[in-house]
Parts: sequence; C-alpha cells; structure tokens
Amino acid sequence: MKVVVQRAKNAAVIVDGETVGQIDNGLLLLVGIKHDDTIDDLKYTADKIAGLRIFEDHEEKMNWSVQDVKGDILSVSQFTLYGDVSKGRRPNFMEAAKPDQAQKLYDQFNHLLKEKGLRVETGRFGAMMDVSFTNDGPVTLIVESKRKN
Repeated sequence: MKVVVQRAKNAAVIVDGETVGQIDNGLLLLVGIKHDDTIDDLKYTADKIAGLRIFEDHEEKMNWSVQDVKGDILSVSQFTLYGDVSKGRRPNFMEAAKPDQAQKLYDQFNHLLKEKGLRVETGRFGAMMDVSFTNDGPVTLIVESKRKN
C-alpha cells in the first residue's frame, strides 16, 4: 500500500460537476492499493497516518497529529501510484490491485481511519475526479506499508 499524504488547508473532489468529498483542515490522502496488500497493510498505514506528527504546535514545531488538531481526511483512491515507468513511456500498472479487490481494501482502509475517530470524506472509486486542495506548508509525505520492516 502506498499513500501520498498532503497536509491541507482545504481539499475537495468533484465528479461530473458535483462535489462528492470536501474538508477544510486536515489531510488529503492519495491512496494506492497493491495487488498483494492485506489487512495488515491497511492497519499499519492507517495507524501511521493517524499518528503522524506533521501539524505545528504552539511553538511551530511539528508535534501534533491530525487527531490532535481534530482535522479531517479526504481520501482519494489512486491506482496510478503503482504505475511503473521504468521502461518505455507508457506506465505499467501490473502492481496495482484489480478494481474489485482495490475497492474492498480502500473501503476497509477508510473504515479503519473512521474507527480512530477521524471524519473521512472520499472521492468516488473508479470515477474521473477533479481534486483540488491547498497544501499547507507545503507538507507532503509518502507512507508505504511494505517499508514497515
């Protein structure tokens, strides 16, 4: 599992002219599911993201998590995170999970974040989405479950 985590002042997802997910303060997550991901990958990644200390405290040090600042999550599925561009010019998506498997795991991942008390908005799985946001900082990190060991 690979997630691009972006601290956001605001973020929104629009599908066919309709806003389907929106937050004011928190994290925009671009979520890639790999073909061999398991519930352990989801749990590790959800725990890591919920606890990341990437928000400033009163001394302007990154000491607070999204939970500490009562921030929200906008989670957007993005299989292109597993696009391999090492050969040729067209990305190879063989590492990405198939849509049925990916949607199930993506939904479980979002549920795990909600169980941590976070408000989670989402895009629409499999749809063409317009994603807009204001990156706060900018702060952008990549969390990969396969790197946990």
